[in-house]
Amino acid sequence: MPEADTAATKNFSTGTPAKSEPFFLKGSNELDWGMKNRLASIFRPDSGRTVMLAFDHGYFQGPTTGLERIDLNIVPLIPYADALMLTRGILRTCIPPTYRGGFVVRASGGPSILKELSDEELAISIDDAVRLNVSAMAVQVFIGGEYETRSVNNLTRLIDLGNRHGIPTLAVTAVGKDMNRDARYIRLATRICAELGASIVKTYYVPGFDTVTAGCPVPIVMAGGKKLPEIEALRSAHNAVQEGASGVDMGRNIFQSDCPTAMIQAVGKVVHENMAPEDALEVYRSLKDDVEKNRNG
Repeated sequence: MPEADTAATKNFSTGTPAKSEPFFLKGSNELDWGMKNRLASIFRPDSGRTVMLAFDHGYFQGPTTGLERIDLNIVPLIPYADALMLTRGILRTCIPPTYRGGFVVRASGGPSILKELSDEELAISIDDAVRLNVSAMAVQVFIGGEYETRSVNNLTRLIDLGNRHGIPTLAVTAVGKDMNRDARYIRLATRICAELGASIVKTYYVPGFDTVTAGCPVPIVMAGGKKLPEIEALRSAHNAVQEGASGVDMGRNIFQSDCPTAMIQAVGKVVHENMAPEDALEVYRSLKDDVEKNRNG
């Protein structure tokens, strides 16, 4: 039997009220503890932002350039990312289980690049998401697309399942060839996703982006989009966070860079330290030189 606590006096600090601090992330204060804990594994509490590394492209377009070997091209980058966006197949086969950061698992799929991409279904069970201990689940939403209603239904079903198990849902606003990529469209798409219950929304940077973030009551992360010259990608990230984004979810602008390890660290400087793009480019060049020197012995 344990000994009884027989101390004559106890210190309850009765003059110090208990703290009740708001959660650091936009629109998340009323969420359950488990949801907040998962979101805190994606977004850094000190900056309120994230550098998410996206490499889920293979779920519809196969071995994308730069993703031919996840074990060789991506795994060395994960120490520099706050969170990963990937498929469950890659998580199980390539990512070390000792990884302690956040990760968002792609939860929708169906058509390949050869078909109509908006014709998606949910592609993971909530049981498997729980089994994998995911930080969030991502679903594509095609506002204005041929299968808009189906994709919105995928979103709402996933939100209901996630809420039941304390898992946030990230809504990805798709921009197809027949959809406008302007502030009016992006405001429409992001607001719909938030209204329907998404905890995070991923979308593209456009002129007038500050109106997009102002009109969306949950965190927005900027999608990296097509490969750009390094300075342009850094400027895009800088503009996005300065105009209200809670970080970036970059893929090709990192893993297709001439030096991915340098680029992801430069992006981190922009996102978390508000570094000017030109200064971040110098960081990139310096780190790239170091990598090349080490490679050449």
